Amino acid sequence: MQAKEKIRYFEAPPPSPPVPAATKSAAHSEFLRTGRIVRHKPIWLPQERRYISHEEVAERTGKRLEAAGEKSHERINAFHRSIQFPKIVFHRTLEGSPHLGYCHVTAARTLLARRVPVSWSFYIANFFSEIGEEERFFERIHTSYSRMYFAVAIEGEPGQPFQVSRTIRKNGLLFQTSDPMEAIKNVLLLGASNDALREIIKKL
Repeated sequence: MQAKEKIRYFEAPPPSPPVPAATKSAAHSEFLRTGRIVRHKPIWLPQERRYISHEEVAERTGKRLEAAGEKSHERINAFHRSIQFPKIVFHRTLEGSPHLGYCHVTAARTLLARRVPVSWSFYIANFFSEIGEEERFFERIHTSYSRMYFAVAIEGEPGQPFQVSRTIRKNGLLFQTSDPMEAIKNVLLLGASNDALREIIKKL
């Protein structure tokens, strides 16, 4: 079986400042003086590629994801002093595709319909995908969308790694959207302590 080709990443050098366009008379004078036709060097040439390791790509991806996570947490906690979430920001990149990843923003416990207590975590990803019901969590990844915001029900003992809880839905999903304002509204609804506050949030 043929091994999957590893993705290669490279960056181009910063664009050079534009070269002032030579006048027609200056071009003619230069040709008469040197016998050469001046041709402007392209801003970027293939031989100038600097290939980047997967580790470096993952590091850059992580910084961007965590910056987005920090900003989202700040915006959520700025809504109302009665709704405050802990900041638990960390990221993961996808194996073999370190330019893709997701960031954990916060986690809490709330009462859903029928007053069932549910623990959950809120995430941001720099892609959009379907959420799987089996072992593979992200299915059919679409990179045409810049962000995905989602929350999943979780379960686990204190001090142990959390797992997706599939008691409410098979994929554990509480909400999923590409709209940042819709995501913040959903997180606030999960954190609202009473119906009056929920009604205010729904009207945002």
